[in-house]
Amino acid sequence: MAVTPGEVAVTGGANGTRSLPSRVVPPHQLPSTADELATEAAARLGWHGVVLPETRLLGRKVNLVARLRTVPHAERIAMGVGPVIDRAVVDTWTWPEFVGSAPAAAVEIVGVLTVQRHWRTGVAALGPFARYGETAMVLPSAATLTEDYVDNCLPRARTYGMAVLTADEEAKVQTDLLGHSERLLVTGDPISRWINEVAYELLLAHDIPAAVD
Repeated sequence: MAVTPGEVAVTGGANGTRSLPSRVVPPHQLPSTADELATEAAARLGWHGVVLPETRLLGRKVNLVARLRTVPHAERIAMGVGPVIDRAVVDTWTWPEFVGSAPAAAVEIVGVLTVQRHWRTGVAALGPFARYGETAMVLPSAATLTEDYVDNCLPRARTYGMAVLTADEEAKVQTDLLGHSERLLVTGDPISRWINEVAYELLLAHDIPAAVD
């Protein structure tokens, strides 16, 4: 049976077949790798730190931007305490009886970036991190040319203080919405301490020239 282009045939119904409009839309493509776009975005935002390779944290793919804190790092070397990424162990560092003996945070998290094809995925990726500090998403320019983006993405991003940047076909990154941190932030809880330890491990494991405080 012939079907009009852009439609799909569905069996059943009084006449045996019927056509429904096809809603298959090719996804917006990213013009470069997540790491390269995240690096460009961090520079555009003025985030001074090392853009760490994309990693999965709390079920989300993100790029941490971090700086090494030289004094705590030196103290931890002297004590033989490297990065600790066992969440159960890190959780105990915030217990009142262990606060005084827990190792100092050796890294400062400047911000968290995510590179995504659609803004909804970007908001979902940054959600767990927005309560701790600066966050930003990078989207293909084509993904921002919709009413949905203007009416839904930008208001949500403003609410959570997320910056939004766009990358065109030449991988040139531009700022579409500046983020803000004029809100109550959470510091020193088990999750933020664990994220800090992950960033510390990434800085050391990848032998990246570490920006320092």
